[in-house]
Amino acid sequence: MDQNAGAGEGALQDRAPGAPAGAGRTVAGALRAAILQGEFAPRQRLIEAALCERFGTTRFVVRAALRELSAQGLVEVQRNRGARVREVSLGEAIEITEVRKLLEGLGAARAAARITTAEAATLRGIVAGMRAAVARAELLTYSQLNASLHAAIRDISAHETSARLLRQLRDQTAAHQFTLSLMPGRPAVSLPQHEAIVAAVTARDPGAAERAMHEHLQSVIEALQALSAAGVR
Repeated sequence: MDQNAGAGEGALQDRAPGAPAGAGRTVAGALRAAILQGEFAPRQRLIEAALCERFGTTRFVVRAALRELSAQGLVEVQRNRGARVREVSLGEAIEITEVRKLLEGLGAARAAARITTAEAATLRGIVAGMRAAVARAELLTYSQLNASLHAAIRDISAHETSARLLRQLRDQTAAHQFTLSLMPGRPAVSLPQHEAIVAAVTARDPGAAERAMHEHLQSVIEALQALSAAGVR
């Protein structure tokens, strides 16, 4: 397996003459969204001709997009065998979440130190929506708001390096995060943790915000470990 094949090359180094410079990135974004939404399953082959037809573009642009997604850890490019959606094991998802725990703790602390009154209102609004979704048993809505809350804290933290890494790490574990969010009783566990994070960030207490984020993601790690112990892949 050559997961990072071509990753060190220019994103559109071999594009066809006249192809728009941003075409590969546009297709990469659309394909990324399709993978994260479950339209392509883990290990599913990504056939260049089918992708060209779907996105109305050329093989040069599709190959550039596949290289970009390979560098992000969403796609595997195998020499002489083409590309497929990368499968992330539970073991790897646990390792990724351990890294997220450190980075998101940093982000929560920075957000607490930087947050404005308007941003605090936004976070409170998101967590209120999460509370309502749990009350109505709307697990998909809860999962979407969960992701929105973490993204909002990343934005408030204004730490671009950690934000870039976190976007990539969360994308790689999106399927496992979705599985967790749909587990019976899981939202009732994670909601108070998110409420504690928002309370600490909006109270402008960096230490408490970091601890609350660490406790939440440690809970995610333990939930993933329980799935692994139960034999879930």
